Amino acid sequence: MSPVTSPSRHAVSRRSFVALFGLGLAGCAQSEASVSPFIGPADSSSFGKEPQLLVATTRKPTGDRPPYFGSERGSGLTFAEVRLSAPGRGVAAQVSSVVSGDWAVLGVTRRSASDAARAFSDAATGRDVLLYVHGFNETFESAARSAGQLSHALAFEGRTALFTWPSGGGLLAYAYDRESALWSRDGFVQTLKALVANPTIGRINIVAHSMGSFLTLEGLRELRDFEGLSDRVGAVVLASPDVDIDAFEQTVPRLGPIAHRMTVIIDPGDKALAVSSRIAGGVARAGAADRERLEQLGVRVADTAGRGWSLLRHDLFLSNSEVTQVVRRAIDRARA
Repeated sequence: MSPVTSPSRHAVSRRSFVALFGLGLAGCAQSEASVSPFIGPADSSSFGKEPQLLVATTRKPTGDRPPYFGSERGSGLTFAEVRLSAPGRGVAAQVSSVVSGDWAVLGVTRRSASDAARAFSDAATGRDVLLYVHGFNETFESAARSAGQLSHALAFEGRTALFTWPSGGGLLAYAYDRESALWSRDGFVQTLKALVANPTIGRINIVAHSMGSFLTLEGLRELRDFEGLSDRVGAVVLASPDVDIDAFEQTVPRLGPIAHRMTVIIDPGDKALAVSSRIAGGVARAGAADRERLEQLGVRVADTAGRGWSLLRHDLFLSNSEVTQVVRRAIDRARA
């Protein structure tokens, strides 16, 4: 009898990886964010009344038509202003909002400036700032829509801004996305420095999702000694952070006072982070780590296990109104 030949470990691992990758990361950008957490009409919030989004991006511009900025890396930082359409009023509009989110990019104006970070900062003059940093598998448009949805759900009264980096926008682009996020660190640092240096801006509140948390922590770590940073940065909310837990434990203590204004939204059942952990050789991600382990670092932890319903449990800060209010309370604490 000829011996039974079993598939190689490499082949099995590869098939398992592809299956898990498709399940766990397919909806990272839009599947859950498309479920509206809004209770009232869009014009009940400041952003709903004036849906203008400030954008700093390291993506390569594609021209004056959609998608405006693509997945390729640009030659430097670009400042742009985005006009969004908010969900309409009435029963039909609210039903549509629940199904599709109903926020859309109407147009983009690229502002030509030798110093994009300075121009971005000047546009936010006189207001508190909500700076959203997106995660893996996001297009420029999906990131802009998420920023608008979040600002409206929070009823944020300042200027809403987006830092968007060149995500590949595809399931098999995880490695490219991670490298692009790290490559965008200089652009993020320039943007944050310009905001901090503008004396008329109030609190700078940062909400970072998934892989965007990795970029945010890298930028804050580089700027930890920058004058005025700890006084000007308000809340830092890391939603489902796709960050190596060992690296997280190494970085957070070096952030000084900012670490004590940090809120980490976690869920041990986050399927997308389970796949990310597998890709990383089994190392846990901060967004699915033990609560006690994170709290020892001095950060606030919001464990969303058992709250709401979601297939992946990766975008609850956008899709579940109760979790969205975790972000709201973090910003209120920082303001106080």
